[in-house]
Amino acid sequence: MRVLLFTGKGGVGKTTLAAATAAALASRGSKTLVVSTDPAHSLGDAFGGPLTGEPAEVDPGLHAAQIDSRSLVDGAWQTLRAQLRSALVTGAGLDSLDAEELTVVPGVDELLALGEVRRLAETGPWEVVVVDCGPTAETLRLLSLPEAVSGYLTRMYGWKTKLSGVARSVDKLASQLESLRALLTDPVTTSVRLVLTPERVVVAETRRTLTSLALRGVRVDGLIVNRLMPAPGMWRGSAATWLRTRRAQQEEVLAELSRSALGEGMLSSVEHRAAEPVGLPALREIARELYGDATPLAGAGDDPAPLLTMSEVDGGYELRVALPLTRDSVVDLARIDDDLAITVDGFRRLVALPETLRTCRIADAESDSRGLLVHLERT
Repeated sequence: MRVLLFTGKGGVGKTTLAAATAAALASRGSKTLVVSTDPAHSLGDAFGGPLTGEPAEVDPGLHAAQIDSRSLVDGAWQTLRAQLRSALVTGAGLDSLDAEELTVVPGVDELLALGEVRRLAETGPWEVVVVDCGPTAETLRLLSLPEAVSGYLTRMYGWKTKLSGVARSVDKLASQLESLRALLTDPVTTSVRLVLTPERVVVAETRRTLTSLALRGVRVDGLIVNRLMPAPGMWRGSAATWLRTRRAQQEEVLAELSRSALGEGMLSSVEHRAAEPVGLPALREIARELYGDATPLAGAGDDPAPLLTMSEVDGGYELRVALPLTRDSVVDLARIDDDLAITVDGFRRLVALPETLRTCRIADAESDSRGLLVHLERT
């Protein structure tokens, strides 16, 4: 099974491209599910009909669903939260207010939405699951939640001997979170496609998103440039002049992106439509322009480099951290016990150092087109 996640800045057309990709996959014989975790609930609009939380067939071989994370919170999580709160009061001797605070997990609605995607993917006959994620900021938080909440639950294990009744529920949830994290960071199964429009502000956010996803070990296999203005050809008049000017600006942005390490071999584009693309015929037309005769599953970098690569040199080691960086990237490195804290443009991740490097100290670091190169000295 393959999982393709589509995200991008709000309003760039990611829902339409996710739906078009799913329609193309189904038309080529793949049993496909397209599911949306976007609170905007616009996936049904793309297909021209309402959707629910359970997959419904919208075309032969193609099913679609719209996850309502609020209803998930009102269901399964409330039950577990009540169990935890009760156990913390009776088993750990906490008062009701402290127990209430400990059972509040920020972002639990997005977390449950991801868990529901996993459930649908594993219980259906799907060969491909296409996920229409929320806008970039929400998606980054959503993709980081399994690791963050697992740590939150681990800190609760101090009460485990007193909370034998609820420990099984915590263990089960922690196991589910670990499985979810493994799914998201498996480069063979899961990849992200970032949708953008050819504007500098959007491209800047896309660069930050690429770095953040790389830090979290999530593979990006394509950048889709949407709403590229059509070339006016030999047209004349003020409208043609406007189109030429706008297209020239867009091509300038794309040229800068393609020259950078971020866009190398990853860019594809879709022209702006005069009419809103709604319904399967319009979606298939977009897919033909986007993928041509190639399979929509073929992304860039099918053999991605690992996040960390270590090599031995005179006096110590070199640690390669594969991250997409630009000249403007602000990078900070710090050693925290056996972890390397990497912060790029405000995004931070603690990366466990290989055992061989845990007795070494960071001497210096440099960046190039392949990411960071950290020099470590033996102590």
